[in-house]
Amino acid sequence: MSIKLLGIAGSLRQKSTNKGLLRAAQANLPEGVSLELAELGDIPFYNADITDKPAAVSRVLAQIAAADALVLACNEYNYSLAPALKNILDWASREPDNALLAGKAVAIMGAAGGMGSSRAQYHLRQVCVCLDLQPLNKPEVFANAFTSSFDADGKLTDERLTKLVKDQMQALADKVTRLRA
Repeated sequence: MSIKLLGIAGSLRQKSTNKGLLRAAQANLPEGVSLELAELGDIPFYNADITDKPAAVSRVLAQIAAADALVLACNEYNYSLAPALKNILDWASREPDNALLAGKAVAIMGAAGGMGSSRAQYHLRQVCVCLDLQPLNKPEVFANAFTSSFDADGKLTDERLTKLVKDQMQALADKVTRLRA
């Protein structure tokens, strides 16, 4: 049985540490699990006046629809989640009956300064409640983006964090399997 995951990073920079966490997740998946990465750079801000969905939005919503679960890499801007991540969740939540998100399993990880996006991740968990997403409680992945845990290209180099990411991907696969039963 295969499991399809979709990784979404709140950061738009190609060399971001949050995208680095998603690349580390891709490299450390359990057998039978795949992880595709969404691109948010061309997604316009949600606006109810836009009646025809832009192609970029339709592309990411199709990726969300095809995924069994989401992996959200949550960076932290001013103690909260980045607008790009919140924005795509807002777009997805407008689908009839919240069909793209309701009941979907989610893993949350993040890199930022100091406490490693912990404040933003807790805000994201509040958003998950409203959207009826099913986030993992453990393991939590908080990484300090400004340490030697990442190289200049945003690649995760820390073995302890890499193992934590791997463990989280296993926990997410296990949760998807339980939700399917």
